[in-house]
Amino acid sequence: MSHPADQSPIDVLDTYLEALSDALCDGFDHGADGPPPLPERPVLAGPGAGEGEDELVAWALGRLNGIPREPKDAFQREVNGLLYELRSRRNPWNAAALRLLDDHYTFAATGPRLHEDWTQDAIAVMRRSVPDPRRWVRLDWDRNSTARRTVPAYPFEPPPASGFSQLLHPVEKEAAVASLAIMTESWGTETAPVRSRPDRDAVLADARTLLDRYGPTARFRTTAEAAASDPAHDFIASGLSAYFCFSGFLTCAYIDGIDLWGDLGLIAVSDDEVGLFWAIAAY
Repeated sequence: MSHPADQSPIDVLDTYLEALSDALCDGFDHGADGPPPLPERPVLAGPGAGEGEDELVAWALGRLNGIPREPKDAFQREVNGLLYELRSRRNPWNAAALRLLDDHYTFAATGPRLHEDWTQDAIAVMRRSVPDPRRWVRLDWDRNSTARRTVPAYPFEPPPASGFSQLLHPVEKEAAVASLAIMTESWGTETAPVRSRPDRDAVLADARTLLDRYGPTARFRTTAEAAASDPAHDFIASGLSAYFCFSGFLTCAYIDGIDLWGDLGLIAVSDDEVGLFWAIAAY
């Protein structure tokens, strides 16, 4: 298993655990000799290395070595749990992203800002053609989906850059935080909307942590039509189900028995990065 030379040990380990989890999920039989060996651990240097990461890598390796390889389903659960904890402990942004969105059909990814026209960078993130500049966690339910053989950017089928921004509306920072927070709700009948949850403040704090990444001068845009007339729209009061619509960014293709029927998207744009956060309704 090869890795770019500039990857830090924690990046190498993250990549390995993700690949191992994917293989186990696909029914990979690792045989009597155990799972594939970890790649040789590189020197702790280069992009991604940081204070405390050496100890975190050592902890994760020790825990991995102690996980029984049988039964396979239990091994897979332990590997998934280890990957989740490794990413959460790596930095507060990862932890907030996982707490907030990992249990929901969402897409959360950031790419570099390489063009004056940021829509080109947003499209690159949708197409998964650029990495996260900081190598922080991405949440992508369809990363390994067979639907991508038909629609490579699935669930997205982004419009051309010339028409991209016409489908979006500027939104103020606090409204953007609220729109991200309600992505934790269900699209159907929500029995515990964010507005009435006992952990409402914690949910909003996690959403704010995610958007603070983009700095004080970041601009935000949403697919919600309500923001067209009110950039400070109160998303919390309405809840996710109020924004059911097909924004024009998702594919209309019916693949593998799955129909995508609605979405709520938020885009953060800074001088250096473009972040996408998307809640997707499917059945």
